[in-house]
Amino acid sequence: HVQMVESGGGSVEAGGSLTLSCAVSGSIDNHACMAWFRQAPGKERESVAGMHNGGRVMYLADFVKGRFTPSLDSDKNIMYLRMSSLKPEDAGMYYCAADPRRCEECANDYEYCGQGKQFTVS
Repeated sequence: HVQMVESGGGSVEAGGSLTLSCAVSGSIDNHACMAWFRQAPGKERESVAGMHNGGRVMYLADFVKGRFTPSLDSDKNIMYLRMSSLKPEDAGMYYCAADPRRCEECANDYEYCGQGKQFTVS
């Protein structure tokens, strides 16, 4: 069973930066897609970013382009989401996810995901 554990949430001022991390048990190489998605209370899941396990960014949501940068450290089996110029509407619960399928096949439905990490923007 693959475990994914997010860290790095909290509170940040509008315009500030924050980095979320996700530690993955086992090798990142086992998953073709490594992704981040978010879900606000009462709202549907939104895909934020998707990466091939080699680190190539396959997808980045329009609402975060130029502000969020996903990355992988395959040696440490950690994925990151570096966020800058944060806006209040960015706040919410963010999840890391992994899937053996390619990102374009996942349709925001992943085999593995973490428990989520919340942050607020004020």
